[in-house]
Order: sequence, then structure tokens, then C-alpha cells
Amino acid sequence: MSADSDAARGTSPDDARVPVLADVAQLAGVSQQTVSRVVRGSPSVARRTRERVEAAIAEIGYRPNVAARALVTRRSHRIGVVAASASLYGAGMTLAGIQEAARAAGYAVSLVMLPELTTASVQEALEDLRAQYVDGAIAVVPEDASQEAVRAADAAFPCVLAPGLDGAGVADAYWAEVAAAREAVEHLLDLGHRTVHHIAGPADWAESRARSTGWRTALVDRLRVVPRPVRGDWSAASGCAAVAELPLEEVTALFVGNDAMAVGVLHALSSKGLRVPDDVSVVGFDDVPEAAFYAPPLTTVHQDFAEIGRRCVRVLLGRLRDRVVEPGPVAPALVVRSSTAPPPVLR
Repeated sequence: MSADSDAARGTSPDDARVPVLADVAQLAGVSQQTVSRVVRGSPSVARRTRERVEAAIAEIGYRPNVAARALVTRRSHRIGVVAASASLYGAGMTLAGIQEAARAAGYAVSLVMLPELTTASVQEALEDLRAQYVDGAIAVVPEDASQEAVRAADAAFPCVLAPGLDGAGVADAYWAEVAAAREAVEHLLDLGHRTVHHIAGPADWAESRARSTGWRTALVDRLRVVPRPVRGDWSAASGCAAVAELPLEEVTALFVGNDAMAVGVLHALSSKGLRVPDDVSVVGFDDVPEAAFYAPPLTTVHQDFAEIGRRCVRVLLGRLRDRVVEPGPVAPALVVRSSTAPPPVLR
């Protein structure tokens, strides 16, 4: 039908009425209840009837009202996700894993990105998602204060915390990172370094505390001196600045809280005329894709963040179906490259 004929009737294409369930029923020659059963995927509809209804839906472009259906079925097949930023490699890959697993399970994803993580902002985001009839939510919110909002919201509707998953999973993920950090430090000690200095992440991140705990435990168990750690904010700039706070005349080995800060460390050491690993060995954490191409290639701890995201979806869907899912931690693994070597005194 042309735009002119629309105008002659005093309407325009933009004013066309949105098809509703009754329109589908009339076109297909069935009841509205039958159309509703087809839309819900009920197996009680005969094949030919289902095909007729589906053809009518396609012909008039009917789209189910998700909010209305959610009120009846209590399921929207949509999950909410709250995150601060995808700029950090770990957060970005976790979100990718969540979206992949949700699509595979037939769920849509509503994503809320927050410019600042606070208890109030996370709480508001979760309340907004609940008002959109999401079946449950996953929160990629590593700071302590924002995690409290997730635990409070979980009393109202299912919420899963990434990367700790939920319940005991938080402790499991924490201790997996402790063990991985300890392995990284032991690698340096086994090379002959007397002690290992540490550039840590933010104090209010569980991941940062876990990595620092693993570093300290390795040194204490080997009866080594535990140097004062220097703290960064996960950025390359903070890693570069942290080097200025180290007693470089004493440093032969560095364990850095993440690969981004390690990039800054490599730059700062080079600018001071120190060679890696000839003068100082450096180990990072996360194993970002670029780590193998740093100068030199970085020894680091590999984390499968996408798998963490997929496991979060499995845990959430298990809870929605009243099933207990125990995925266990995603175990990090040390990847040894060219940034570590014995200390100069042993060469």
C-alpha cells in the first residue's frame, strides 16, 4: 500500500497500529488462548495449528509483549548484567562469556554499565533490572562496597556475583587466585631470587588481596624477607609510577598484580637503564593476549575470564530452575615466558 493511500485515509505508515495477539488469532482462525500457548512454546498445540499460528505471526509482524508475558509466566528469558567497565581485559572477557552462554541457553541480556561503582549505584541498577522483568542478574562488580549491594539484592531475586560466582564459590575463586599467585612467586624463588617485591592492585578488590596473600604466603613459607608492597590501580600508568617507590638497588624480582601494570613496570625499568630479565625479573597476572608480544614476552598467570562468565550463567540458570550448580573455580595457570631468569649474581 502506498504512502498516498495512507495519507488519503488520514494516517501515515508511522501511525500503523502495532499487531496484538487478537490479530494473530483472527488471521490464523484460532483462539487467543491457542496463540498464547504457541508463543509460550507449549507442547499441547497440534503441529498444523502451530504452523498456522506461526505463519500468521510472521505475516503481520507480531511481537510478544515480554513484560506482560513475564507477569503471567514469571519468566522473561532475559538476564540482567551490571558492570563498571569493559575497559579492563578481565571484565570485558567475562562479559563476552556471559553473553555467549546466555545466547546458547536462549536468554537475552540487558546490560547496565555504571560509570562509578558504589553500593547505591549498584543497588539502583539491580532494582532497574528487576523492574524490567529480568529473571535474574549477574554482577561483574569487584569492589567490596558494590558487592554488598549484590548480596542484599539476592534476597529479592536471584543474583550471581562474578568472578566469585556465588556462596562458597566466592571463597573457592579467592583461594584459586591465592594458589596461582603463590606459584608465580615460587617460580621466581626457584630461579634463585632471595625475595620478590610486589606491586599490588587496589586494596578494596578481592582479587588484589588474593594475589597479595599468595605472594606473602610464598615468601613466609620459604622464610624470606617480605618487602613492603607498593600499590597501583591496575593501570599501566600506576605500574610505571610504582617503580619509583621501589628500592631498585635491592630489587631482582617483581610480582605485579596484573599485566597492565606490568607494562608500565617494563617501561619504567627500561627508562632507568635496567634490563628485563637480565637485571630484574617480572611476572604479571591475567595473561592478556598482548602479553606474549611484550618486550620481553611476559611471564604471567593465565585466567580464562570468558569461562568465568559462562559459569556465572550456568549458576544463575541453575538457581532459576531450583537446581544447585557447583561449577568450581576456574583454575589459573602460570605461563613462563622470557621476562624471568635467575638473578644477576647467579649468572
